[in-house]
Amino acid sequence: MRIMVAYDGSRNAKLALAQTVDMFHRLRPKLLLVGVAEETRDSTELNEELFQEEYQEIKAALEEASEFATEQKLESEIIIAEGDPRKMLLEATRKRTPDLLVIARHSTKPDGGIIAQSLTYFVDELDYMTFGSVSAFLSRRVECPLLIYPAP
Repeated sequence: MRIMVAYDGSRNAKLALAQTVDMFHRLRPKLLLVGVAEETRDSTELNEELFQEEYQEIKAALEEASEFATEQKLESEIIIAEGDPRKMLLEATRKRTPDLLVIARHSTKPDGGIIAQSLTYFVDELDYMTFGSVSAFLSRRVECPLLIYPAP
């Protein structure tokens, strides 16, 4: 079994990886750990530096996730893509044909109050309708099973 995990080092990504390992450990899956560094829109020197910084952060996060997999006695492979995360994750699933793609929903929830929850819901819906989140994009296009962990 090959499980592709979209991983950016965020709290939600770490939780999703841990939950995936807990859920599938007995099957001894190979983990395909995918991180995406977003390309800048122009080629100024400052933007290139920002891109390189982001690339190194993604690489370090993936290496940390790979170490976690090794501690759990699971095989892993690191994949770093450059570009739009939605398109790069979709392309990665097409090239590597995993048995399952795992992603974590991004959370911007400020607190647990009813007003904050209502505002978060509204912003999430607006984001979905206008820009489309990574999970919404992939749920409509990915050709393998998709597991989306909710934001805590």
